[in-house]
Amino acid sequence: MSQAERRVVFDFAIEFTNGGRIQGQDFRLDIAGEEIDDRELAAYLVADLRLLMVGAVHILNKRIIVEPHKRTPIDTLAERGRFVDLSHTITDGMRTYKGLPAPIICDYLSREASRAFYEPGTEFQIGKLELVTNTGTYLDCPFHRYADGADTAAVPLDALADLPALVVRADHQQVTAIDARFFQNRELRGRAVLVHTGWSAYFNSERYFEGHPFLTADAASYLRDSGVKLVGIDSHNIDDTSGRARPVHSTLLGADILIVEHLANLAALPDEGFSFSAVPPKIAGVGTFPVRAFARLR
Repeated sequence: MSQAERRVVFDFAIEFTNGGRIQGQDFRLDIAGEEIDDRELAAYLVADLRLLMVGAVHILNKRIIVEPHKRTPIDTLAERGRFVDLSHTITDGMRTYKGLPAPIICDYLSREASRAFYEPGTEFQIGKLELVTNTGTYLDCPFHRYADGADTAAVPLDALADLPALVVRADHQQVTAIDARFFQNRELRGRAVLVHTGWSAYFNSERYFEGHPFLTADAASYLRDSGVKLVGIDSHNIDDTSGRARPVHSTLLGADILIVEHLANLAALPDEGFSFSAVPPKIAGVGTFPVRAFARLR
C-alpha cells in the first residue's frame, strides 16, 4: 500500500453564521500526505460538503489511518498553492542593489518594554524599518523615471492586481541579452509578462550583481507596441547595467507600463493560466517600493 493511501477519520461540529449547526461522527476523507492540521482539514471539509454561511468549525477525535482511497483526494496542499509567492523575503542587513544601503529592521517598542503599559500577560511589538525603496522585490512606477509620471499612490489598482499573466523562459545559462524574439508568437496585450531567467538563485550574493540577464531595447519596444500592462523579471535589473543608458526603463515607464524587478520562484509557475499581483503601499512621492508579488493559479 502506498504512503499516499491514508485517510483522516474525525468527528466535527459546524456552526453557521445564519444560525444552526451540523455534526458528524467517524467522518472519513482521503488525504494526499501523511498528516493534515485542523485548520486545513476544516477548509477541506467545508469545500467537500459544499457548505455556505459557515462560521466556526470544530474538529474532534482526529486520527490518521492507512486505508485505500475511495476516490481521488482533494490535494489540499495544491489548493493552498493556488497562490504562489514570487517575492524575496526582506531581512535586516540584506542587499538588493550594490551601492544602496541595506534595510535596518528593529524594534521601536519591544515586547519586554511594552509590558509597562498593559495588564500582566499582555504585550505587543511595534517594529521600526529603515530602507531605500529599491529593496527586495519591488515595483517601478513611471515616477521612478519621469518627474511627471504616476507615483505609487497614483497607479490604479487594476494596473497592479489580478492581471492575466504569462511566463517567458530565458535561461541565463543560455542567454544574457533577451531580445524581442523571445516575446513573439505570444498573447501579450493586456497581460503581465514575467521573464524567468533563473538568476534569482543568486539573490543576496556577490554574483547577483554582475553579468545578470536583461531585456534589450528592441524587446522593450516590442512589449510596448504589443500593449502589455506590466513586465517583471527575476534578475538584478531589467536593463543592462554595464553602461549608463536605461532604455528598457525609459521605454516601458514612458508608456505607463509598470516594472517589477527581483522576482523569485518563477519556476513554480506554468507558462500561462494564472494571474499576477504586485501591490505596494499607497505612498505619494515615491516611484519604487517593495511589494508582495504573487501569482494565483486558475
